[in-house]
Parts: sequence; C-alpha cells; structure tokens
Amino acid sequence: MPFRLASKLVRFAPIRQSVGATTVPRSITAAHYPSCITSNNSTAIGSTALLSTSSNSQLEQKKSRTVVHLRLNTLRNNEGAIKKKRRIGRGIGSSKGKTSGRGHKGQKSRAGGAIHPLFEGGQTPLYKILPKRGFNNKRHANPMFPLNIETLQHHITMERLHPGTPEKPITLYDLQNAGIFKANAVKYGVKLLAGKGNPTDVLQQPIFINVSRASTSAIQAIETTGGQVTSVHYNKLALRVLLRPQHYFGNDTNDQYQRVVVPTKPIPRQARPPPKWQPYYTSWKNRGYLHPAIQLRQWFMNHQQDETTTDDLEERFQQLLQTAKSKES
Repeated sequence: MPFRLASKLVRFAPIRQSVGATTVPRSITAAHYPSCITSNNSTAIGSTALLSTSSNSQLEQKKSRTVVHLRLNTLRNNEGAIKKKRRIGRGIGSSKGKTSGRGHKGQKSRAGGAIHPLFEGGQTPLYKILPKRGFNNKRHANPMFPLNIETLQHHITMERLHPGTPEKPITLYDLQNAGIFKANAVKYGVKLLAGKGNPTDVLQQPIFINVSRASTSAIQAIETTGGQVTSVHYNKLALRVLLRPQHYFGNDTNDQYQRVVVPTKPIPRQARPPPKWQPYYTSWKNRGYLHPAIQLRQWFMNHQQDETTTDDLEERFQQLLQTAKSKES
C-alpha cells in the first residue's frame, strides 16, 4: 500500500492504545481496512481499482457526446482548427501593445524597413568578394519542339495528317493543321525523334517530311520504310511566314494540303543558316537541304519531264549519293 493512502486511513480511522498517560497507535493490519479494499485482495489493489473506474467513467462521458448530424446549419470547423490571431497595438494587456513587438526605434521598427538577407552591415558582401568562374550558354540555346515518330504515325492513322509524297512532303504547317502543336509553341523549329522502343515497328507506310532537325535513329527508321527526311533551316521570320500565313497570304486554299496559294504581299526570302549551323545542314548524315545530293534530288523532282538533261545529272547524283554513304559508314 502506498504510504499516503495508509496515512489517510490512519487519520480518518485512528486505532490507538492507551499506555499510561500517552496513546500509542497499534500496528495496522488488513482487518482495519474497509471491506471495499479487502474484499478481493488484502492489498491496495482495490483502492487503485476505484480510482481507475472513476477515471474510465470520465473518459467514457467525454467520448459519449451527442452525435450531431451533418446539415447546412451544423457545419463548423474542428476544435482547434482555427487559432485566433493575436492583435497588436491594443494596450499592454495584450502582450503586444505600444511598440507591437518591434522594440524602440531603429530601421527594423519602421514600416518597410526590412533588411536584405545578403546585407552584411556595410562591409563588402561575400558574393562580391568571390570571383566569377566559367560562363553560361543558356541565352544562346535553341530549344526545338520534340516530335516523336509514334505521334506522327498516330495522327496519320487518325487521318488528321497525310503521309506526304516526294513532290509534296509534310511541312511544319501541315503538322500545325493536324493539331500536333500550335504556332506559338514553336520558337526555333521542330526536331524529329525516334522515341522509345523500335520506331521501325511503329511506322505503317512511307513518310516524306521536312523538319528543322532529325535524330540519326529517326532518319534511319523512316528511310527503312521507304520514306525521306530533309532537314531545313527556318529562322524566326521563316517560321512566321510558314506557321502564320494569314500575315502574308490571303484566305484561298486550293490544294489538298490546305496550303495558301495566293500571296497578298511580298514574301521574304528564306535565310540561309548561320555559320554555326552550316555544317549541320550541309551534311548528308543529317540529311541537310544544302547537301549536293539533296539539292539534286529536289531538282529531279522539279524537272522530271526534261529528259535531255537528266541523264547526265542522274549519273552525277548516284555518284554523290555513293560517296556520301561511304563517308557516313
């Protein structure tokens, strides 16, 4: 039994024995405890059981609250969900009165007197002491709009896009009309990519397309199925003419590709690529439109009926094509 509980029992039920002029308390035994304590055990387990039952009953009362059905007139926040904000400048009794927790005078006590986190009290800050190293070429980047072969084949399967022909290949304007991208999404051009998996398994027919750039795997996949890829350089003005023809042409569309035919004002000439990108567009590996083999192929398409001069040029074309393939391998 705890000592405090035993002392209370002795104080409320004292059992003393007279010895002369004084009274000496006898030894406390289990017989002197109330029956509620010694009914089950002769120890103090009964008293602790009483305390535990009373605490459990209080918890049950807290838990057994009335359940309020959820209605519009009973909507409210949970207890403790909203804490009342302490209002400043409302007297000394609010703990944030007078100076409102800002102290006396100084820059930090004024409105708008916040100090920059890099300010070091007037001494030379660390970011000025440390020297600069390296450079960043981000402002010279030309991010292309990515176009996967799977997306291209998907729009052709839905008949939103024609696979093109050698005479009239797919252009960026055709891709825009198919809903692959909007005019404002293309800033520097479109790059054709192979995507995930084997792109040859995705293609179902030959595709003839002109894009700004193309990956090696995408070129190989399209040419395996009998198609053609040509990389053409477009600057910002050329993209404006191609993707926003309403600024330079009328509204007449006469052919099946919905290309505008009748110009309403002079069309700017297509610019050549800058020196930085000339090696790309003059390479057969990238199928650049400035490579001699690509230019001869385009010339043959435009002069198919002129048989007198095509024989010699065709031999020259085959020679250039063989040399380009040998350099590529």
